[in-house]
Amino acid sequence: MATPVELGRTRYEQVSSVVRSVVERVQELWKDMSAATVETDLEGPTGAAIIAAVTTGQLTVADAAQAYIAAQMVAQGGSALAEATLVAAAFAGIAPDGGPLETLLYLPAIGVRRRLAIGMAPDEAMLGGLADMARYASTAVADTARAADQVSMAANRSCVAYVRVVQLPACARCIVLSGQMYRYSEGFMRHPNCDCETLPLSEREWPNVPTPEELAARMSPKEQRRVFTVDGAKAISRGADIGQVVNARRGMDLAGVRGRSYRPTTTEGVTRRGLYGRSVRRAGGGFARVPGERYARASESRLTPQEIFRRAPERDEQIELLRRYGYIV
Repeated sequence: MATPVELGRTRYEQVSSVVRSVVERVQELWKDMSAATVETDLEGPTGAAIIAAVTTGQLTVADAAQAYIAAQMVAQGGSALAEATLVAAAFAGIAPDGGPLETLLYLPAIGVRRRLAIGMAPDEAMLGGLADMARYASTAVADTARAADQVSMAANRSCVAYVRVVQLPACARCIVLSGQMYRYSEGFMRHPNCDCETLPLSEREWPNVPTPEELAARMSPKEQRRVFTVDGAKAISRGADIGQVVNARRGMDLAGVRGRSYRPTTTEGVTRRGLYGRSVRRAGGGFARVPGERYARASESRLTPQEIFRRAPERDEQIELLRRYGYIV
């Protein structure tokens, strides 16, 4: 039987592989666009294909989450039995801030236009736009994986916590958080393009995860200087506490929470045909017609998983709300 650390590594590799595939697809599609037409391109078939690629990636990583948590709990002497089944589709089409994915994936066009406005050459402006798109796409898929894992943790009572696992190469902000343990429902601190993972824990198992000091010791002097700066690397080599050298929260946000732009609710799945919409209809809830929208939407907004965990401290209430808003059935 695989160990918890081995299972975590397999999950990390699976998510990383999906992220790479999505970014490669985005790059292929981006080559067909030009700086002169980037806005209309992203509003047309090319933009739809990019959204489809990212959504498929989100579905893929979410679909594997519950099996991963079950395997972890069995490996740690717990139970594979969950109180509900994860709905992978509930995690697709949502941006990391809780807004519509299509809105996020249109932002690179605005970035291209701004670069052109300050005099950048069209090719350079498009390269910058591609970098933006790759970052948004990869972060959306990685955040989906972590959100689905965390909802699966909540649905399995054997899981009581998670530990942050950092894979090298990594930035200083992530390294200083390596090995930190959190309650299973506590928010995950990350930055754009962050590929750190959550390793779920039962009460019986506390896997040996590298500490910040152990990760730093594995790095070459050149890599230490790049990650921690020259002065920081020198201080660490002389025994300074990495936590005092690095400001772990600089540039970091809770997954699903992006500063002032964070949306505690999402509009995905809120129509009569959506999963949450169907549950609202069964419960006798109302729908309202929004001008310009084809379908009526549920009168009550749909909370994101992160907002559910923030509002509901106890597992029973979390499970009730996750089921109510269509993330589990």
